[in-house]
Amino acid sequence: MVKYENGEARLMDKEGIVPAIKKLILPELEVIKGNQAKMDLRLDAVENRLSDMNAHLVDQSRRIDEMRAELTGRIDEVRAELTGRIDETNNRIDQLTFQVGKVAQEMERIKREEAVTADIFTRLRALETKTAQL
Repeated sequence: MVKYENGEARLMDKEGIVPAIKKLILPELEVIKGNQAKMDLRLDAVENRLSDMNAHLVDQSRRIDEMRAELTGRIDEVRAELTGRIDETNNRIDQLTFQVGKVAQEMERIKREEAVTADIFTRLRALETKTAQL
């Protein structure tokens, strides 16, 4: 086949063009394939790293959940212990309040007795004085 360009006759040889194209394109394709292979390796490495990180995060999450459960249990134990101590303290305070009330009643009784005793002594002295004058 003959092709005319700019007044020149050129022979379009299919067999000549294909090797020329192969010389130009095949090296570039090989470079692209090599780069693609490197990218695939890097992508695999990144995917492996992400998988490792995901496993680590899942493990950390599990450990955090266990720690929350453990802390909740400890808090409940401390709360129960403190509530028991507060109840015991309240009982002792109630007993002391009752005893203080009894002591206050006894003090009032003693004051009344003391007043009565003082009145009796005053009357006795008055009687002694009257008796002595007779």
